[in-house]
Formats: sequence, structure tokens, C-alpha cells
Amino acid sequence: MSLAGKIAASATSTTRFTTGLSRAAVRANSAAAVAPTVKAEKSTYRASPSLFKQQRFMSGFAAGPGSEKIPSFADYTKERSADSSRAFTYFMLGASGAVLTSAAQSSVHGFLTNMAASADVLAMAKTEVDLSSIPVGKTVTIKWRGKPVFIKHRTQEEIDDANSVNIQSLPDPQDDASRVQMPEWLVVVGICTHLGCVPTTDAGDYGGWYCPCHGSHYDVSGRIRKGPAPLNMEIPDYQIEGDKMTVG
Repeated sequence: MSLAGKIAASATSTTRFTTGLSRAAVRANSAAAVAPTVKAEKSTYRASPSLFKQQRFMSGFAAGPGSEKIPSFADYTKERSADSSRAFTYFMLGASGAVLTSAAQSSVHGFLTNMAASADVLAMAKTEVDLSSIPVGKTVTIKWRGKPVFIKHRTQEEIDDANSVNIQSLPDPQDDASRVQMPEWLVVVGICTHLGCVPTTDAGDYGGWYCPCHGSHYDVSGRIRKGPAPLNMEIPDYQIEGDKMTVG
């Protein structure tokens, strides 16, 4: 209750005791005195929401109607044509691409150089053999890249026997002429094609090589003739110059 209402109630109470008014009359007078004040308070409260309204603006350039002011950046722009700007952009892109390409090439070259075989490894990659020291009908074994290599100086009888074989009957069909550079010299990797064993020289049912591990028989051309081996013996890379043979 407001201060005015409290004063009116106090006056009514005093009147009650002094004039002897009834209780109902006192209440009616109190309600009549307080009602205008409450009504005024309600009226004032309903008009108050306008006090809580607040305007917000995004920027000073749009603070009111007719204020479409746009800042100018003319002092910061380049004084050059569109063609010159485009040429400068292309130049920078080309220069960046050239630098990146050069860096990539250097990186790849360095990586490949580090991964390449050293001089001592390359020296072991090739093996030279003096053919004049191998008599006719004999076979020598050399080591090439950690693998045995058979070099056989074949007789004319062995050459004729290798050429007389029916190729279609072989497990791995291959004629003798495609396995030699010179008919008298046969060069094969001395590893059985079954499980990687080293066959015995001048043995087996066909006078070539025999692998005792699982019974594979090879002829004088290094071709598989009987047994579980699926392929002929491998022919390595080699060159013959006079009496010198270079394997590898």
C-alpha cells in the first residue's frame, strides 16, 4: 500500500473511534480512499514498458534514415590496369611453380642417389670368366650375386642331343637355340626351380643336372625333363667376347 493509502486508512480509523461509525462504513470509506491510488498505480505501470525499449545500431554509417554512407578506399588502390595485374599474378605463379619443381627434383635426386648401389656392390654385380680355362665337356660353378651359376662347355654330341628333343613333350616347352648364345656354351643359374635346392652336375637320367631333394631331372640344356620342378633352370644375363664371358 502506498503512503497516501496508509494516511487515508489512518484517518478513517480515527473517524471510527471519534464518530462511532459502524465497521461496514469504515471499510467502505477505506476502499473508496485506496481505489483511486491503486488505479493510478496500475495506469502508471502499464505505460512504463516504453522505458525498457532500447535502440541498437550496427554501425555509425547506418544510424538513421538517409545515412547510406559508404567509405572510400580510393587512396589504397593500385594505379595500374587489369592486364598488368594479371601479368604480375601469372609471373608469381610461374616463379613459384619453377621453385617447387626444382625443390622436388633435388629431393628425388638425393633420395635415389642414397638408395643406389655403391661402387663395391656394382663391382660384385658382374663376374668375369676365362672360357679358355674350361675344357670341352666340363662344367664350372661360379658365384654371381650370391647364387651359383653353371657354365658348361658342351660337346657336339650334347648339342645334338639337346636339339633332338620333342619340345611339345617338355613340362616347360623351350628349344635349345633360345637358351644359348653360342651352341657350345650353356649358362644357367644353378638353382632348382622346385624348392631352390642346388642340383648335382653331370647327373640324372638325361646327363645334365639332378636335384636329389625331390628327384628333379634336367637335361644338358637345363630344361626340366622329369620330377616336380615346374620350370626350366633360369638363364642369367651374360655376354661373350672372345675367350671372356661377363655374367651380369
